[in-house]
Parts: sequence; C-alpha cells; structure tokens
Amino acid sequence: MSTTSAADSLVELAARKQLPRHQYTDPATVRWITANRPDFPDGPPPPTLRPISQELVARSAIPSEWLAEAKCHDSLHGVRHAMRTAALAALLAEATGLSGNDTATLVLAAALHDCRRVHDKDDRGHGARAAIWLADNADTVWSHFGLTATPSRITAAGTAIRLHDLPYEHFVPDDHTDHSHAETISDLLKAADALDRYRLPKLTWWPDPARVRTDSFTGLRATAFELVIRSEAAWLAGASGADAVLAGLAQLGLIT
Repeated sequence: MSTTSAADSLVELAARKQLPRHQYTDPATVRWITANRPDFPDGPPPPTLRPISQELVARSAIPSEWLAEAKCHDSLHGVRHAMRTAALAALLAEATGLSGNDTATLVLAAALHDCRRVHDKDDRGHGARAAIWLADNADTVWSHFGLTATPSRITAAGTAIRLHDLPYEHFVPDDHTDHSHAETISDLLKAADALDRYRLPKLTWWPDPARVRTDSFTGLRATAFELVIRSEAAWLAGASGADAVLAGLAQLGLIT
C-alpha cells in the first residue's frame, strides 16, 4: 500500500516539481483523478475480452524478481501499470483485428515493457534495457505466458519494447527500420502505454491522441480512465496489485 501521506500527495508533489524517484499512488491523488474525469465522447463500451486474451492478461502479473528494482513493483510503473497496459493492448488488438499470435506477442511485450525501470522519473533507456533482458530470458518469459518463443516473436516484442519510450519524432534511421518490421505491435504498445497515463498526477501528462498512431485509441480512453480509478482504489483498499487490476477489469465487464 501507499506510504505517501495525504499532505504530500503525488498531485501536490508534481505541482511543486518535487516528485520522488519512486512514486506510489495515494487517496488524495485518486480523488483528484476522479474529479478531473475528461468529457469523453459517447460510445459503446468495449466487449469482454476473448478467453485467450483473458488468460494472457491474467499471466501479465509478472514475477517480482523480473523487475530491475524491487521498489518499482507497486509504484506508478509497476505491476498495476504493466497489467493495465497488457489489458489495454489486448483490447486494442481485438479492435484492430490482430491475429492470435500477434496479440499474444503484444500482450507479453506490454507486460514486460517497464521491467528494467529503476525509478519512476524520466528513466531514459529503460525500453532498450528491457528489450535486451527479454532476449536474454526469452524461454522463461514465453513459458510463463504458456507460449513458445520463436525468433520472430522475440524480435517483434523486443522492438516494440525498445521503441515504446522513444517518441516517433526522435526516431533515427535504425529506429525507423526496426519499426517497419514490427509496426503494428510497436504502435499498439505505444498506444496502450499512453492510455494508462490517467494514473499520472498532472493533467498535461494524460493521454494525447497526437502522440499515437492507432485509430482505436480514442474509443478506449473512457475505459482506460475507469480502469485506473477502480484498480488504484482497490489497491489502496488492500488488494494486491494483480488482484486490484483483475477486480477493475471484472467490474468493467472486460473479463469474466
């Protein structure tokens, strides 16, 4: 659970530019997020995830020993963010009509994309570090998800992870080349990661459609927002990170 006091909420610390290296949500911040709910466009909620996607999302609660820094497990870039990103990636994959194999690769990449972070600030290069770690531990990771590692899957997941924290406008020629070989998975991971930015304690850090290249992004913003509120509230009430996210997904009818 959070150890941040109400007097030093993440919102207040962000306003003073005093956020610590490791950031944990707190009740005041969740109330602030709730009070600032955007005016989302009307639209039907996404359907329940397919059973195979539900299984992958359940497995996205990766072992804590896979993290580079134990303090990040319950922080803003920890297990709850990883699982929400995985669930949002699965929703984007189904909305996009991605194949089953590519969906599995995407969800796996989403679960691992921040595993090499060492803090919650601008930890540059963590995507590249995570891609290297994934390649070195491919058999273990794919087995955890009930999948078989293949060179093409390892390359696609690693590319998406490496590029997730690099804005498109900062791509160099080698980045463009890598992106062209895993374009859809890379774009969907960027979009899923961006959708979970409603957890952040500053409005200017919230999801920006201009920074992604996925048509289904806008239609999932309301779902992403509600998932943040419900899962963060559940964690603050004492649920584990994994159980908190699964509870939020169930409340929204996304898993059964």
